[in-house]
Amino acid sequence: MSWNPKQYHKFQSERSAPFHDLLKLVEIRPQLKVVDLGCGTGELTRILTDTLPNSDVTGLDSSLQMLDAARAAPHAAPNLRFEQGDLSTLAGSWDLIFSNAAIQWCEDHEKLIPYLFSRLNPGGQLCVQIPSNHNHISHLLIRETAKEAPFNKIVNGFERISPVQSIDQYTKILFEENAKDIIVFEKIYPHILQNSDAVIEWISGTALVPYFERLGEHKSEFLEVLGRKMKKALPESPLLYPFRRILFSAIKP
Repeated sequence: MSWNPKQYHKFQSERSAPFHDLLKLVEIRPQLKVVDLGCGTGELTRILTDTLPNSDVTGLDSSLQMLDAARAAPHAAPNLRFEQGDLSTLAGSWDLIFSNAAIQWCEDHEKLIPYLFSRLNPGGQLCVQIPSNHNHISHLLIRETAKEAPFNKIVNGFERISPVQSIDQYTKILFEENAKDIIVFEKIYPHILQNSDAVIEWISGTALVPYFERLGEHKSEFLEVLGRKMKKALPESPLLYPFRRILFSAIKP
């Protein structure tokens, strides 16, 4: 998918809050081999790097646009590098696999999580944060609108179904991997936005991206229809936007 770093960063402070909660789950040790899956524009990867003493950190992302922004920004450090790659085919072995708001774009988490866990060295840690807001009305209206004419033909029937599982299921997956010190929880981050238009701005940097790629010149028309629905569903101003996220951590024996 084609990512727009400027659009994504319109709510940078709100998007970074779960990162800091995830960072609190990391077992701080020196000289770790670390990968940050879905590093984006790299600001948070640099914070992760500065938190882990004398560790070697790789920021991995599939988006050249995000990586170009990461490499252009002042995030340089002798023990930090940024590389392009697919997190679902992660190679190598690691002491810490860290991922903040990225694996929701990968399918089949029942296979993905065990695969990532297998890339850990003994004693290594997996730390993941995943948006789980796919049942919020904003996401439901995206899918509803995409199924309606004329958009259903324009996107050729495309519908993005989130692969994100329940916290019970992630706990079960980690248990079946014989993981130690399993921590799994869900947290709502209450964001105060100006109105429903701000909600559309938010999801334009994430949930709407795969639809934008398929809508082409019909993007504005889609947003107009979606905007009317959103104002009807979310008329408040200011508006509470409760963003639900899953965080989990586990240690490989």
